[in-house]
Amino acid sequence: MGKKSWELDRRTFMKGLGVACMLPYMEAMGAPIQKVGAMSEAPKRLCFVYFPNGVGLPPETNPDHKNWNWFPLGEGKDYKFTNTLSSLERHRKEITIMGGLSHPKSRNLLGHLAGDTWLTGGDLRGSQYNNNISVDQVAAQHLAKHTRFPYLALSTDGGIGYKSRVSTLSFDPNGRPIPSEHRHREIFERYFALGGGETSQLRRKSLQQEQKIVDLVLEDSKRLQKRLGKNDKLKLDEYMTSLNSVEEQIKRNEKWLNVPMKSFNSDYLNLNPNATVDPESYIRSSFDLMVLGMQTDITRVMTYMMAREDGMGFGENFPKLALGLNKGHHSISHDKTKNHWQEWGSYDQWLAKQYSYFLDKMKTTEDEYGPLLDNTLVLYGSACSSTHDAVNYPLVLAGGKNMGVNHGTYTKFDDHSPMSNLFVSMLNTMGIPVESFSDSTGKLQTDIFS
Repeated sequence: MGKKSWELDRRTFMKGLGVACMLPYMEAMGAPIQKVGAMSEAPKRLCFVYFPNGVGLPPETNPDHKNWNWFPLGEGKDYKFTNTLSSLERHRKEITIMGGLSHPKSRNLLGHLAGDTWLTGGDLRGSQYNNNISVDQVAAQHLAKHTRFPYLALSTDGGIGYKSRVSTLSFDPNGRPIPSEHRHREIFERYFALGGGETSQLRRKSLQQEQKIVDLVLEDSKRLQKRLGKNDKLKLDEYMTSLNSVEEQIKRNEKWLNVPMKSFNSDYLNLNPNATVDPESYIRSSFDLMVLGMQTDITRVMTYMMAREDGMGFGENFPKLALGLNKGHHSISHDKTKNHWQEWGSYDQWLAKQYSYFLDKMKTTEDEYGPLLDNTLVLYGSACSSTHDAVNYPLVLAGGKNMGVNHGTYTKFDDHSPMSNLFVSMLNTMGIPVESFSDSTGKLQTDIFS
């Protein structure tokens, strides 16, 4: 039987689609690249690091509270760390611990769903999925003109996951998830193998080939548009948005092609870590790539999801692999046995040690403007206080000394304070003149930001 005029050659189209999807997914940024490679002042950078499933919070009446409560004891400058965050003691002057903040539209959600909204403040209530742009992408729109890449989105699992259980922190202006990357060698080769000479010629040839692929798929897509039904047109439009982003990044790469990369040493990098064998090595290798990205100024906006919500993905087994526990992370968070709080606290402690490692690297790694941490804001945290309570987010803000950020305290904010107020203050501190973000009511009422 002959093929009808409205039937699509799925194999041919998906072949082109598949090749194009192998390219990095980059959001089109409105501002053109200006004075490529030039830098007149210290860069301001923004970074977000996420962990799932909330934290251990033993009641004050429980003997484990003083040892394994995630939040410190006391408030202000005289707070005392419990065992959980004790690895951050050496960073006390560079960090602020915050409690009480949350996203109003997520407060009544089952906690795991709130992970989708950590950087968006979007609305996932009811049957609709009304997510919106994430704060990192707002920053990327303003800062992309300075760097080779608008942003770097990493996770331990890669991709986007699915609605309510995403594997990325970043969302585009339409509230759609942006795929994250997780294969270290591929990340290194994609973002750092940009030298001159023969490498530059090969890179130019590669970019030309990528552009040809994009052009072919765009041409096919325009023909397809006339032959699709309403629902298929919506799907194609969504795909075209991502494809246009790829094309924009190809153009950016061409403009930066003849700008030498900053010199760097990569001998220490582990580009083949295995998350199913050694999670600490895997996470720290991810942090090493992020630090290298800051040092070479390839981008000034980064996100890293250390693990996914609800026992999904590689991160569920990290407690077993790293600490020898007999339960996964999500299982620990629901456990009610005698050693419940010690087990949960010890894993929270392990996660905090990885974040502390990241801060160590940023304090000891310098560019021409000094330690990287002094010109970088880094927010570490989760979208739940405990497993299913999307309130009182556990948060640690670090860095930004040269931006006037005042650290050294544990601050408990009012339980009704929108987390988006923190994002407005962070963006303003970065020199990004926004008055609101998502459901913010203004700047965060605090002395942290001068």
